[in-house]
Amino acid sequence: MSYTLSLGRRVRLADVASTAAASAPVAIDDAVRTRVQASRGTLEKFVAEERVIYGVNTSMGGFVNWLVPIPQARQLQENLLNAVATNVGNHLDDTTVRAIMMSRIVSLSRGNSAISIGNLDKLIAIHNSGVIPCVPEKGSLGTSGDLGPLAAIALVCIGQGKARLGGEVLPGAEALRRVGIEPMELSFKEGLALINGTSGMVGLGSLNIGRARRLLRTYLLVSALSVEGLAGKTKPFDPRVHKLKPHKGQQEVAQFLWDTLADSTLAVEELDVEHLLSGEMGDTAKAGSQSIEDAYSIRCTPQILGPVVDSLASIEQTVEDELNSSNDNPLIDPDEAEVFHNGHFHGQYVAMAMDHLAIALTTLMNLANRRIDRYLDENNSNGLPPFLCRENPGLRLGLMGGQFMTASLTAETRAKSMPISIQSLTSTGDFQDIVSFGFVSARRAAEVLDNVAHVVAFELLCACQAVDIRGTEGLSPATRRLYEQVREVVPYLDHDVTITDYVEELARRLLAEPGLG
Repeated sequence: MSYTLSLGRRVRLADVASTAAASAPVAIDDAVRTRVQASRGTLEKFVAEERVIYGVNTSMGGFVNWLVPIPQARQLQENLLNAVATNVGNHLDDTTVRAIMMSRIVSLSRGNSAISIGNLDKLIAIHNSGVIPCVPEKGSLGTSGDLGPLAAIALVCIGQGKARLGGEVLPGAEALRRVGIEPMELSFKEGLALINGTSGMVGLGSLNIGRARRLLRTYLLVSALSVEGLAGKTKPFDPRVHKLKPHKGQQEVAQFLWDTLADSTLAVEELDVEHLLSGEMGDTAKAGSQSIEDAYSIRCTPQILGPVVDSLASIEQTVEDELNSSNDNPLIDPDEAEVFHNGHFHGQYVAMAMDHLAIALTTLMNLANRRIDRYLDENNSNGLPPFLCRENPGLRLGLMGGQFMTASLTAETRAKSMPISIQSLTSTGDFQDIVSFGFVSARRAAEVLDNVAHVVAFELLCACQAVDIRGTEGLSPATRRLYEQVREVVPYLDHDVTITDYVEELARRLLAEPGLG
């Protein structure tokens, strides 16, 4: 099913992600076509009036003060694409490239970029054709837009660069020939319109946010299962106490855990512990048989995951606002009949949002890491065997080795969470003198997300091993469904095996749609 862009209708990040994942076609309605044509007509009028406009009859970047006659417009625009297509490294996958292309189409369809309707139609046709431009992943400043990634796409549109078609890497011109699309012929401003925007970081960001939402949704259920697996107490999740601290995310997490664990007999009633300890009270101080409170990694789950919930909502709002923006320079507004030289291409909003996403995900990972340690340490697991190894301990090592992997990924991910959005360096003869690195931030957030999914996968594996040891009959209905989904992939481990394939499959399912849970 195709996705049709309409004026005045907000495009959701989920629309971009689902369209890209399904390789679904995109279309524009008549109102969009009229608006795009009006913007182009307004610019053509300004050109006829001999107004001096950046990227139209001037050069660009560090050559901003050079004037370029209109008859040389096509050469100028093609030179721009070739000059800035300097990204290096591995090529982005097909889904990411489609998400970037759709994000650019969304922005151009707002009708303020003065691209011709013919070339917008060709960009849409290329998106829908199965041609995937080869986009190297590293090298974008994320400030005059994602120039490098978007130029790699635009070069294919004019019959240059490289593209994949049916798994084969081809010259751009040959890829277009095979799908029956004539290359674009660029006029004034059109190369700039194709690349001078934040659509690279927005496209990748939309995929990150969708995957992060799926992971977080399942992780709330994993958290409930870990409360059961570690024989945690439920009263700290009582919604009555969370009314006393009015953070929305915290209250949502607490309510979820309270409701989910209502029918569990593996989770512990605090009053039962209180009665037990009261009976142990004597005339002298002594250690009780149990603790009245759990460690923070259980008890403080709402206070730790609540900020993650709230942060993700804010991040999604920010990136979705950017998606639904005109984010190139200059902008030609047909309603105002005016050209605006501006800085809408600057990616600071998205750069900071992706840095915040990495920090939020690392917070979630820190929680998973601490719970894993409690599962494997017999001194902190409320009665579980060391390393969850019930059968033949000592001869077997149980799940000991899994913590090596999670500790390594946790350390690596913490290092990746250092904000890139504050690492500005000047370039272009000090013209681009403060930059966002938004595409780098989005790419790193994707790496963080993958790492975190593997750590959560191992916590989930531990949780299922623990509840098998304690007795699965005490699971709540919701956690039982999760447990059964895991057991479709991972058996109860009563002998030592290599668990890499199990962990990787669980991580894949945690990020997939519909995924676990």
